[in-house]
Amino acid sequence: GGKTQQLGISKRGDTYLRTLLIAGARAVIARVDKSSWITRLLARRHYNVVVVALANKMARTVWAVLAKGTAFEQAKWNPVDPVAV
Repeated sequence: GGKTQQLGISKRGDTYLRTLLIAGARAVIARVDKSSWITRLLARRHYNVVVVALANKMARTVWAVLAKGTAFEQAKWNPVDPVAV
């Protein structure tokens, strides 16, 4: 207990927006550095699973920024990796 289950990207929403999120996730993964959590996840999971996981994380981040009306904070988005200033 204690940790909520986060669901994946469903096919119920906007198809074009979902396509853009997945294309953006593929672009991020193509340019990822060796020390990120994405690289560690790629070692364990299939490439497309990691792409959708990152797209889902991006979608949740976009929703939180829009819903709360606050600025995006890189340190909260990926707290494991050091923030490049």
